[in-house]
Amino acid sequence: MIAITGAAGFIGSNLAHRLARDGHAVYLADREVTPLKSPNLAGLTASAVVGHEQFVTDLEGGRISPDVIFHMGACSRTTETRWDYLVEVNIRYTQRLWNWCAANGRPLIYASSAATYGDGSAGFDDRTPPDRLEPLNLYGRSKNDFDKWALAQVAAKKPAPPRWAGMKFFNVYGPRELHKGGMASVVWQARKQILKTGAMRLFKSNDPNIKDGEQRRDFVFVGDCIDHMLWLWKNTAPNDLYNSGTGTARTFLDLIAAVFAAMGRPPSIEFIDMPPELSRQYQNYTEADMSKLREAGFSGRPTALAEGVAAALAGMADSDRPNLP
Repeated sequence: MIAITGAAGFIGSNLAHRLARDGHAVYLADREVTPLKSPNLAGLTASAVVGHEQFVTDLEGGRISPDVIFHMGACSRTTETRWDYLVEVNIRYTQRLWNWCAANGRPLIYASSAATYGDGSAGFDDRTPPDRLEPLNLYGRSKNDFDKWALAQVAAKKPAPPRWAGMKFFNVYGPRELHKGGMASVVWQARKQILKTGAMRLFKSNDPNIKDGEQRRDFVFVGDCIDHMLWLWKNTAPNDLYNSGTGTARTFLDLIAAVFAAMGRPPSIEFIDMPPELSRQYQNYTEADMSKLREAGFSGRPTALAEGVAAALAGMADSDRPNLP
């Protein structure tokens, strides 16, 4: 049995469907399966769907014993300001799962984030020690703090899962994003705006050295992230933090052009001012260094941007609800 937290969320639900299609029994946990999240689980057979607190309580009480835990659950709002809440949800909860996996000899694959890299001045190399990174927001700080804790546990030779990996997800896009609202990928936001207005609005650059729309991000299709996680689970690789991206930064103009092309429409882009509160924590450039994962033995190729965008849009019905089987 494979347990997934955040199972009704974006990455978690796509992972659950992949595992189920591969014939695995899945045990799903989520903080709350809301009406917006419930379509993400449509057509999925699971041994159970439980709340996140019940899940960890059942683990610690010995009532369930999954073979591996994929911990995708988190508060992922980059605008979250309640530090105590982030500590509880993103750090302490993950520590409980880590400790259970360590005590019971089970692998743990958990979601970190590329937000840990901050403005990128220290690079985007997953070999960089977390204590050298300065995230731009509290969400990124919470993820980085857990990464530091995990590495400190290992360095101190304290109990750790026999196999573990922290996934530094970059700018992930794909189907099953409806519930994320303002935190959904630019692909989802673009489709929504284009259907409504015929155009896409992008933020003007807040850097005089970067033209409008030429901010660059590592846009990675969710299926590629799942490939990374499943490979790390199934293969022997060093226990460590791993980037999950494509290794190639693309401009927002590239991304939006791919969306218009997939929708069969001519591009129409408007530029608007970036809100000051966002500008202070905005990443103008991200590009995952994927060499560590490749040196560990992973040989898969990233999904091309146009192909990934077309696949993501094909997984959305006209009502903006994901409808992949």
